[in-house]
Formats: sequence, structure tokens, C-alpha cells
Amino acid sequence: MRDSAKTLDAMTLRERSDMMTLVANALEATAEEAHEIGDDRFAANSISLARIISGCASEVVTRDLPAAELLLQHGIALIAQFQDRAPRSTVH
Repeated sequence: MRDSAKTLDAMTLRERSDMMTLVANALEATAEEAHEIGDDRFAANSISLARIISGCASEVVTRDLPAAELLLQHGIALIAQFQDRAPRSTVH
């Protein structure tokens, strides 16, 4: 059964922390992929944002929800941007 989408304000502290960790991990994976295809600048941006999100996760989830939302929005947008432009392998 699928849960309905929640805002950060409606999430528990654990859910907020998990969401930030999930986005940070996805950014790190994106950074690895970008590095593998030679896009070191994109990799550096992704890993930097992942580290910011990870470093702020415990503090931000309890204090500054607008900042957490902004970090998550930027992280998700960066991941989407990479997925939209990254070459896809074709299965034959």
C-alpha cells in the first residue's frame, strides 16, 4: 500500500532525516555516474550538495524547514537534470 505524499512539515523527524539521507545518497550516486562519463564539474556540484544535505540533516530537520525544503528541491532538481541529459545504454 502506498503512502500519500507528505510535506516536510507533516513528516516526523525520522521521516525528514530519512528523506534528506535518501536525496544525499542519490546525489552521491549521480556524482559517481557523472565522474564516470567525464563530467567532473557536475560530479563536484552533486557531491558538494550531497555533503551539505548530509551535514545539515540532523540540525535542519528540527529547526529550519524552509532551508531543508530548499536543499531537497535543489538536490532533486540536480538529479533530474542529470538523468535528463545522461546518455542511456541501450539493451539489444
